[in-house]
Amino acid sequence: MSGPTKTMAALTGAALVLTTTYTVALGSSGWLWFGLVVLVVATIGMAAADSSVPASPRRRPPGDPGRPGTTQP
Repeated sequence: MSGPTKTMAALTGAALVLTTTYTVALGSSGWLWFGLVVLVVATIGMAAADSSVPASPRRRPPGDPGRPGTTQP
């Protein structure tokens, strides 16, 4: 996971703790839990998109000098 994805996951965890604390102290709020669910889904999507990106660009194989359109170094 990259830095922004880790930050998003940490903020989602903190939001879960705060939402749970609010619910215990003051009572349930449907909109607060709905917002948390949206945040969790966005975090999962961000983590899934981050895991599909290769770590580094692929190297191209060296060109065949016999093929047209390739250059010699």
